[in-house]
Amino acid sequence: MKNDPIRIGINPISWSNDDLPSLGGETPLSTALSEGKAIGYEGFELGNKFPKDPTQLRELMAGYGLDVVSGWYSGRVAARPAAEEREAVAGHLRLLAENGCNVMVYGEVADAIQGEAVPLYKRPRFRDDDAWKRYGERLTEFARFTLSHGVRLAYHHHMGAYVEAPDDVDRLMAHTGDEVGLLFDSGHTFFGGGDPLAVLDRHIARICHVHCKDVRPEIVRLARNRHWTFLESVLNGAFTVPGDGVIDFAAIVERLKHHGYQGWLVVEAEQDPTVAPSFDYAQKGYRTLRALLDHDTVREVA
Repeated sequence: MKNDPIRIGINPISWSNDDLPSLGGETPLSTALSEGKAIGYEGFELGNKFPKDPTQLRELMAGYGLDVVSGWYSGRVAARPAAEEREAVAGHLRLLAENGCNVMVYGEVADAIQGEAVPLYKRPRFRDDDAWKRYGERLTEFARFTLSHGVRLAYHHHMGAYVEAPDDVDRLMAHTGDEVGLLFDSGHTFFGGGDPLAVLDRHIARICHVHCKDVRPEIVRLARNRHWTFLESVLNGAFTVPGDGVIDFAAIVERLKHHGYQGWLVVEAEQDPTVAPSFDYAQKGYRTLRALLDHDTVREVA
């Protein structure tokens, strides 16, 4: 519902995976948009199949009665000055700002291995506090720039990147200003070795965007023990939609409501659509979150 402070969106990755075109690459964008609308979603995050021109994007989404939620930006602040990043982001930032988005999903891809044939344990790490401090200063400067255009940076902690584990998130928040918002991803938090609810509680004041991803813990354990790559983990089913795994989304939604969160809950679960049919799983994720949001009682949070 348009007046709800918390709205439910979805990422097109449920239908078509940009990083693994073999997973739904043949599915047209129109299928994702029409099915997402039919299920009840109010908006979509962007993917590679969406128009890059602001006007064309606005007209496309208006035709389906859907909003643009946000869009991933592959940033390299860890490897280049904020001034270069400002120049690189200009087109994407304009695309988001002119389509009513107030957050930008920021993924740090410098030295990241999430798309590489490299085991997850070989991910990059900042060597010391000075490296974290330098990174935090550059990121804050860059976030100040996006915010000046009405779009807050929502930092996506991600498997295979510099900021993966809960300790990484803690240090990132400690070394950045409030201009840097946090994208809380329940699935990446669990896979990264954390308790999603504990991480949520620690950083809820900085959370400006939420990815709702469930996990299959037995697959996560295999991924770690067998030294899988990130994409191998996805192909083997580490992630799924809310309501199909073990994460306590009732508690997560309760915490967000109690705090007064106003923004999007985005179903974003990388799976093979031939194993997990897109419509069925997108509908399961939506129904799970909708039922939790429609539950009026918010229990006292300790």
